[in-house]
Amino acid sequence: MEGKGCFGNFIQTAKPYIAMISLQFGYAGMNIITKVSLNGGMSHYVLVVYRHAFATAVIAPFALVLERKVRPKMSFSIFMQIFVLGLLGPVIDQNFYYAGLKFTSPTFSCAMSNMLPAMTFVMAVICRMEKLHMKKLRTQAKVAGTAVTVAGAMLMTLYKGKVVNFIWSEHMHPHTSSAPDTTGSSDKDWVKGSILLIIATFAWASFFILQNVTMRRYQAPLSLTSLVCFMGTLQSIAVTFVMEHKPNVWTIGWDMNLLAAAYAGIISSSVAYYVQGLVMEKRGPVFVTAFSPLMMIIVAIMGSFILAEKIYLGGILGSVLIVMGLYSVLWGKYKEYQEKDAEDIILEPVKGNSGNSQNVLAIEDIEANHSEVFNSQAVPALAISGGPITTVPPMIAVEAPKN
Repeated sequence: MEGKGCFGNFIQTAKPYIAMISLQFGYAGMNIITKVSLNGGMSHYVLVVYRHAFATAVIAPFALVLERKVRPKMSFSIFMQIFVLGLLGPVIDQNFYYAGLKFTSPTFSCAMSNMLPAMTFVMAVICRMEKLHMKKLRTQAKVAGTAVTVAGAMLMTLYKGKVVNFIWSEHMHPHTSSAPDTTGSSDKDWVKGSILLIIATFAWASFFILQNVTMRRYQAPLSLTSLVCFMGTLQSIAVTFVMEHKPNVWTIGWDMNLLAAAYAGIISSSVAYYVQGLVMEKRGPVFVTAFSPLMMIIVAIMGSFILAEKIYLGGILGSVLIVMGLYSVLWGKYKEYQEKDAEDIILEPVKGNSGNSQNVLAIEDIEANHSEVFNSQAVPALAISGGPITTVPPMIAVEAPKN
């Protein structure tokens, strides 16, 4: 029994970590498939529309059935928060990220998005969702880990170094690569792509912060996810009508474009939004975003397999720094989580003892009042009634439950 209990506790503790690591594999697959689709000529505006249409179609039935009794009432303030969530996530983040991905490469895009933990941590501190206690080691670990993570991402971006040939890359042929040669890209497009990716990362961090706030007021994660995806679909349709004027851009067949939209909608939007909301509710936004550097490492390895991307020495060194920073942030969050659990365990007995002491004081007051009443009224009562006093005990029986 003790073994089962320990195993159960381990599973409960490991659930958030397993969920977030699995999401990074899902995001990595989305980056590779989307890159192939964008290289094939698909508009990223249309891709965002189809992506969130698929996400709404998948998650909405579960929300209608499973949360029909617990769904909170919709207020104007919650509606506005959902509207802004749809604008930050599906519209701004996805469109700018896809545009940056089109101008650069999957590995570079993931490297730039590794600024997400730093942005989210800073915004969480500004919004007073994270407290900075610089004298505590856990806070120093989170700050240092965030800085090291950003440094690793920047190293990957600014320093390439020599090409590292892996065992599987020796069997790859250059003509089989579906990725464009990024070395021939103009500096203007490369800078443009970097700026678009930075804006997308900022919108993504803002989405996490607002989602954490909204989850506290609208405690129906499936319904919230479906509403955000539906709102994002409507907003993306409006943006696409403005940016794309050719009707044929909406055409989609049984090809990579359909796979990219369905995969991104089901895995990266509906499932990801829901899982992120659940994990964020327990561990906070910084914990969720701290896993994003893993996506870059997975994309670099998958890109070398599928897209025949070249892996450079700078990328490997940057990945090492990112992993070090990631575990530093996670260690700080884990220590913070342990401290909160310890405080909850300590506070419960204290609250219980304070309540018992109040009850004891109340009983002592009742007994004191009882003795005073008995001493002052015992003789007159006996003289009038000639029998035992019956008025005091019923009064005690009525008053005791109120205290």
